Amino acid sequence: MRVMSIVGARPQFIKAAAVSRALRARDGITEVLVHTGQHYDANMSDVFFDELEIPRPDYHLGIGSALHGAQTGRMLEAIERVMLDERPDMVLVYGDTNSTLAGALAAAKLHIPVAHVEAGLRSFNRQMPEEINRVLADHVSTLLFAPTQTAVDNLADEGISDEKVNRVGDVMYDVALYYADKDDAQSRILDDLKLSAEQYVLATVHRAENTDNTERLRAIIDGLSGVARDIAVVLPLHPRTRSALQRHGLMEIADSQLTIIPPVSYLDMIMLEKNAAVIATDSGGVQKEAYFYRVPCVTLRDETEWVELVKIGANRLCPPSCSKEIEDIVRAGLRDGFQKDARLDLYGDGRSAERIVGVLESA
Repeated sequence: MRVMSIVGARPQFIKAAAVSRALRARDGITEVLVHTGQHYDANMSDVFFDELEIPRPDYHLGIGSALHGAQTGRMLEAIERVMLDERPDMVLVYGDTNSTLAGALAAAKLHIPVAHVEAGLRSFNRQMPEEINRVLADHVSTLLFAPTQTAVDNLADEGISDEKVNRVGDVMYDVALYYADKDDAQSRILDDLKLSAEQYVLATVHRAENTDNTERLRAIIDGLSGVARDIAVVLPLHPRTRSALQRHGLMEIADSQLTIIPPVSYLDMIMLEKNAAVIATDSGGVQKEAYFYRVPCVTLRDETEWVELVKIGANRLCPPSCSKEIEDIVRAGLRDGFQKDARLDLYGDGRSAERIVGVLESA
């Protein structure tokens, strides 16, 4: 069986680390790994392949940044050429990026079965490009690998056949368990930044709904700056966010109030996450990682696709429209800590990748 895996962004590298390892451990399966180049900065791409022990891509398409339509179109054209050359039996896509959509569409148009890892997530906000990507990918997929029962229910509500859907758990939890001790041995990030455990807030901001909106971005920076009067706020700065801060005239205040650092490697990020007092983020993956490491999380969005984290109290949802509200909710997380009664089994048992490969083998 010939499986083509399409990746392009940091969260996909993390998920592929688990699934590629499981694929390559099975006789009779050949994986062809295609990197679209959506994340091309060394700190957002190369370091993840090195640390996560992901095989080097068989194809690096080098698409890079562009407007959504242009980027997706270039990916679609390039991926189609690779598929025609390689003739895979199955195409594996991950998550909700433009790389996901391009890979799924290219395969569907060539009548190659598509398997979608992290299927069924819904924020129910069609203004988010990620929501469009995940919905369309799900509806052209032959196999849908759902991480939670909520995701399974969402797919059923949209009329997708039960026969296509497999609840397998979350491959990000597989990775978190696999690398649980390696960050302690290899990461020096806390020493380098002179940070102590639970004596700082970790923040990440990168989604277009926040970076492209001056009022929301200002509320986030002002709210985090208010928190920073009493505890350090560490912000690994995504390239999109750096450009947005400069464009909106907010870079100076952010730089003066927050501890801004470049994007960090996977192991450094895990070290920062597991030792933070609170995490404030607009990232879907970081919300889950906060839960994995039992760190209270504030999600800087109007809604989240990980609704179960909000339901159990592990995650506080904070629409970033008011800096005072952001400051107050982050401070509440500092005061209350991780909810002691939060369920600890939402995302499976750390064997999701094995289940995925088992389904692929029997397809």
